[in-house]
Amino acid sequence: MELADGDRRKWCEMEPVECRAVIRFLYLKGRTPQETFNEMKETYGDNAPSYDLVKRWHRELKHGRKSVETAPRPGRPPSAIDEASVRQVEAAILEDQHITIRQIAQEVKISTGSVETVIHDHLHMHKVSARWIPRLLTPFQKRERVECSRMNLEICQEDESKFFKRLITQDETWVYHYDPENKAQSMQWKHLDSPPPKKARVQPSAGKVMLTVFWDQDGVVMTDFLVKGTTVTGVYYASFLRKLREAIKIKRRGKISKGILLLQDNAPVHNSHVARSEARVCGYEILPHPPYSPDLAPSDFHLFPAMKLFLKGKRFPDDAALISEVTSWLVDQPGVFYKNGLQSCIKRWEKCITLGGSYVEKD
Repeated sequence: MELADGDRRKWCEMEPVECRAVIRFLYLKGRTPQETFNEMKETYGDNAPSYDLVKRWHRELKHGRKSVETAPRPGRPPSAIDEASVRQVEAAILEDQHITIRQIAQEVKISTGSVETVIHDHLHMHKVSARWIPRLLTPFQKRERVECSRMNLEICQEDESKFFKRLITQDETWVYHYDPENKAQSMQWKHLDSPPPKKARVQPSAGKVMLTVFWDQDGVVMTDFLVKGTTVTGVYYASFLRKLREAIKIKRRGKISKGILLLQDNAPVHNSHVARSEARVCGYEILPHPPYSPDLAPSDFHLFPAMKLFLKGKRFPDDAALISEVTSWLVDQPGVFYKNGLQSCIKRWEKCITLGGSYVEKD
């Protein structure tokens, strides 16, 4: 029998089970409810139970109740979560890491709420999207990335200041007449009661130009925009290297005498026999750069992302307008922008070594 809070408070120092046991004893002695109450009042004083409580228990005992323990309370059933459920949920996830909470609930035969509790509070897991990376690297490719990073760090640590004064990096990328703005850029303010804005999915325009840029810690040394109908070959790239030497003489007086360190990616045209031969003739020392490693190329992780973010959402009627805008943006960037981009290579090489050759997400 469940008792009211008011009745419990009247027991004071008497334990509920003790109180019920006394009532049961006197009931079995043949006492009436009034006689039981009087005797308990005489013995326990203010700590005695109320007359209503004594009558209730007499009635319960008369109807066959034997136990004086508190009856189980009605209400929320015991939780379905136990060790077996936790193990079952974990096994289902390990078997299929794309499984949904509803599917787990059906398989383990517990509620979706219980599944969420197990996943978050017991297994400490959460669902994430896969991160896109340039390539699933093989152990050999990871070792090659570590080795190249280590070699470049050793050259840099001999004299860091001199290293960056000698360093020039190069890369190519496509720039579009129209590149849609990203999701963050398209966000706009609205009232709570106004409908959300909508926009159609748009792809980059077919009109595009390939940009080749050579830059150092002081800024852009040389740019080239590929003429339509032209293909970049080893011979074409070799001509860039000759032009680069002339540009350095004009824009970076004294740099050639220090010796040029050229950091470029592992594209076939860069590694062609004619391009490497021309690099030697021009006096360039080519730094090692592993394949499939845009995270270690300053243009890919620093220069191009900033430039393309600036261009997103802008429309250009033709190649000339696009080239003018890109050229202006490259010139307008302060020297510290280019300096920071090159110097961050140190942290990336170090992190690549620490990660055992895995991709570096951030500096």
